[in-house]
Amino acid sequence: MKKKGFIEGMREYVTLLQKEQRFSTAKSYLDALRSFVRFKATEEIAYEEITKTCLHEYELYLQKAGRSRNTISTYMRRLRCIYNRAVEKGEATYIPNLFSGVFTGIESRRKRSLPLKELHRLMTVPVKEPRLRKTQLAVCLMFQYGGMSFADFAHLKSENVRDNILSYQRRKTGTSIRLEVLRSANAMQQELSRKTSHSSQYLMPFLSGSQKGEAAYLEYQNALQQFNRNLKTLKTRAGIKSPVTSYSIRHSFANQLKEQQVPIEIISELLGHQSIRTTQIYLRSFSLDKLTKVTNDCFRKVYMYKEK
Repeated sequence: MKKKGFIEGMREYVTLLQKEQRFSTAKSYLDALRSFVRFKATEEIAYEEITKTCLHEYELYLQKAGRSRNTISTYMRRLRCIYNRAVEKGEATYIPNLFSGVFTGIESRRKRSLPLKELHRLMTVPVKEPRLRKTQLAVCLMFQYGGMSFADFAHLKSENVRDNILSYQRRKTGTSIRLEVLRSANAMQQELSRKTSHSSQYLMPFLSGSQKGEAAYLEYQNALQQFNRNLKTLKTRAGIKSPVTSYSIRHSFANQLKEQQVPIEIISELLGHQSIRTTQIYLRSFSLDKLTKVTNDCFRKVYMYKEK
């Protein structure tokens, strides 16, 4: 019987993820598999071929292809998971620190957060097109709902809002979130909800609710892509040059709280992070204006000091 190799191990795990309805994670592993197969230029990869030298060359291959550090890290971590599973099954040899020479960390970035003026324009620029108004309302509500992710927002149901309290579990981590719905959000929520089909099980007009399994995942992916396209049009209409995606709203919410000196513990709870370390990645840097003001005030206090 033919000995199982890396590709077979990866496909088996992808099948398991799909059975568990973890379609997003399954896609991530498939992306890593396709990338590694292109690098190796073969459909047959033995575990013995995955060496420190091989991984180093693969990392260089990804760098030359223009992949970001975080993408490289994701692919490497996917390969590591499959290799470790094979070691546990006795299908691969344990090699100490096999992946220690390649990047498997997380590189934080600042560009997702929008400054106050651009956020204001994105939320208030006059628009007449229904699709842009729907997008703008979603931006305002996601911000008021504690920097809610689009995935959680699109999947909200009417039972998630009771007696003016919004309660839900984050789809990414399962963390429970409970917030009071702001007065400013009520009219916007009603306006956006009116755009939802009566046959949909969801509160917001982005998903039909009629799909199941992988079809539901694909419907969500299409909705997210459309939302980001509409965001791009909306930000152009608002005269914003910075990149804007659904993530921008969540990161901008966190950074605006930081600028207002809200304790990181509160920001972390609002975002539903399981660890403050995750929140710190969002809040890696203050705005340039804030840093300039602090530096200026510090210098003036020292330079203009008068001895008594």
